[in-house]
Order: sequence, then C-alpha cells, then structure tokens
Amino acid sequence: MINIAIEAAREAGAFLFENVGKIKNIERKIGQETNLVTEIDKQSEKLIIKKIHQHFPDQAILGEEGGAQEQKSEYRWIIDPLDGTTNFTHGLPIFCVTIGIEYKNEIVAGVIYDPNREELFTSEKGKGAFLNGKRISVSKTDSLINSLLVTGFPYNVNENPQNVIEHFVNFLPKAQGIRRLGSAALDLAYVACGRFDGYWEVSLQPWDKAAGILLVKEAGGIVTNFANSADDIIYNPNTLATNGAIHTKMLDVIQSITGRS
Repeated sequence: MINIAIEAAREAGAFLFENVGKIKNIERKIGQETNLVTEIDKQSEKLIIKKIHQHFPDQAILGEEGGAQEQKSEYRWIIDPLDGTTNFTHGLPIFCVTIGIEYKNEIVAGVIYDPNREELFTSEKGKGAFLNGKRISVSKTDSLINSLLVTGFPYNVNENPQNVIEHFVNFLPKAQGIRRLGSAALDLAYVACGRFDGYWEVSLQPWDKAAGILLVKEAGGIVTNFANSADDIIYNPNTLATNGAIHTKMLDVIQSITGRS
C-alpha cells in the first residue's frame, strides 16, 4: 500500500510543481477569510483519489477538499493534496502532498512529499522512518533553550483560540528560536529528521498530521495532545510532537496557560 501512496504523492507533487504561478481561481472557505483553496488543490486531490481507486476501490478516503468517501473497509486514506496552500498561492516554495493510511483507527503508513526539494518522507508502522530511502531519527537535544521549535497559527488566530498567542509568547524566551513555515506536514517531517526539536499547534485537522504523526513516532519521537495523551491523536486538534527529550519541558510551558486539557 505504501508504494501506491508514494506513487500518488509523487504524481500530485509533480502536478503542483508544474502549476506554481498558474492559478486561475482562488476561493476562500466559508467563514474563514484566510483559508484558501484553489483549483490546483482540487485537481491534485482528484489525481490522488484516482490512483487509490485504481488499486483499492473499496477503501475509504478522507480528503481536505471534499474527497471524503466512506466505505465499509477498515482502511482509510487521509490525504491533503496541497498542504501549504497560502505559500503556494504566493509562490513560496514551502508546500507538500501528504497521505496517511489508517487501519482500525491507527495510522499504519504515511508519505509526505515536497516537490520543491524533491524530498520524500515515508514511514510504516514498526519499520522506521525514511527520507529518500535513508533512515532518519529525531534530534538528541535535551534542553529547551537549545531547541529550535516550530509552530503554526490557525486561520482564526485573531480570536486567539486556546491561547495560541500566549503559547507563542511564552516559548519565545525559553527556546533557541521559533519558526513558522505554513505547512504542518513539513513541520512534523522536520521534527522526524531532526531539523526541528519540537512542534506544537492547535486546531489541526486529520489530513494535516496523519502521515506526520507516524513519521515522528517511527523516527523515535513522541506525539501527544496538550494533556500528554496519545489517545485518538489523529482527530484531536491539539498536537505536540517532539524528539522526546524536551516533551515534558514543552508540556510545562503549554500547560502553564491552558492547564491539562
């Protein structure tokens, strides 16, 4: 199954790369003025779904751009055909395709493909995490002040949901630095390969992180919600992913504001 996911991600990624700067129509999702979707997102999703259906016509699909198809199968493909749409619309080369494969409510395989850097992140449950075929692992940094962190802001950041602004402000003096790339999937991939030491974000959707969760775990990291629970983490909107060594330290900062929720 992972080979089909890789093929689908590469095909969709190539399509995205070829269409940078060729957007004809930008829409805004209802009620979210800054949450963009283009015809490129939708066409990329169609390419992925077509590939999946060619090989697994009876399996369920959950796609960001309305490609949800429920089936009786215990497998579900969770896909984001263009993670980083805002970057894409501005020609900023930080975006990717991400595909997670869920079996009985657990992610068992995941692919994240960045066509700009030609980086393919892959993982299968119990088999490790890889970047372009080479095994990767999380960093060994064990102090927060020496850690490079990454986060993202929800589209309704002005409403400050779940104290997202306070979280950012509190982490600023406690970490070596904080980045905001605009692609949750790449944030997670970069934690998995040690480029970042930790990542937190509120209001994530399953397609944002399904593949990335497995990638971090298979690379030796930890992924939980803000209450330090990994239960149903795919569908919990609050996400903390770290190299493990700084997990408790990041939880302490987050919980100093929100409590254990």
